[in-house]
Amino acid sequence: MEFTKLGRTGLKVSRLCLGTMNFGPETDEKESFRMMDAALDAGINFFDTANVYGGQGHRGRTEEIIGRWFAQGGGRRERVVLATKVYNVMDNPLDGPNEGPGLSAYKIRRHLESSLKRLQTDHVELYQMHHIDRNCTWDELWGAFELAVQQGKVGYVGSSNFAGWHLAVAQAAAKERHFLGLVSEQHMYNLLCREPELEVLPASESLGIGVIPWSPLAGGLLGRNALTKTGSRSARATQSLEKHRTQLEAFAALCQELGEPQDVVALAFVLKHPAVTAPIIGPRTLQQLEDSLHVLDVHLSEEVMGRLHEIFPGPGKPAPEAYSW
Repeated sequence: MEFTKLGRTGLKVSRLCLGTMNFGPETDEKESFRMMDAALDAGINFFDTANVYGGQGHRGRTEEIIGRWFAQGGGRRERVVLATKVYNVMDNPLDGPNEGPGLSAYKIRRHLESSLKRLQTDHVELYQMHHIDRNCTWDELWGAFELAVQQGKVGYVGSSNFAGWHLAVAQAAAKERHFLGLVSEQHMYNLLCREPELEVLPASESLGIGVIPWSPLAGGLLGRNALTKTGSRSARATQSLEKHRTQLEAFAALCQELGEPQDVVALAFVLKHPAVTAPIIGPRTLQQLEDSLHVLDVHLSEEVMGRLHEIFPGPGKPAPEAYSW
């Protein structure tokens, strides 16, 4: 397994991040345990979750599954760089008017304590804001995160779904407080979603923030079975498939020529960007996890990258050079 540093920190993480969003809703506890054991055995030490994961009416269930896995011992907790998130509704009536989506010093403290309890640990390596809250000041947010770091409950702070200018403002505010600030940004990035190349990826690279792409397979559209899958699809998934069918067919043909499945090539494309630390893989089965590991053996030549750019045109350059009319 390849390893890299998380942003500008000295913390080394695997080049693939195990996403656990399916643990509970799609994957039962036994299979989730098998997948986490297999991930560790394969050298994946970076696990990502969120307090809200678990399914409607079961928010927090995914963290509970991970906590019970840690409780088995065997050095499981010590070997994992653990990341979770705060922002969303957790259905806790004791939070009262603070229960809605958003951030505050109150919410960060309360929800961190609850996550630690579910995860059966006394700290997380990376605590992430799941979304930006434009109504909360950075003085309040950084004050809360600084305290959590000082208490040893949080190692580093990250963000998710931030715009480029959010990252810049956050880092400027942290610098004024002589605080490390953000070390990572989770962001949607894949062959069908190239907009982050305009501002988020260049900003992250310039600021020393490691990018952790979510949905690198575009919700399965870039997967090996996207064009052949049978059975029911949601209306939205069907619409997206038809919208991009021509591109996906050209992509499948290229992958067949390369002798690699679509999901592996799609992951390899994301990994090639210099701002990317580790894409999040969200397998539902052990087989899907094992299939993803092959990406680290794949090298995309400049010729192949050029053909991918032709099939899935991106901005080509960061803003403002990419702007045209």
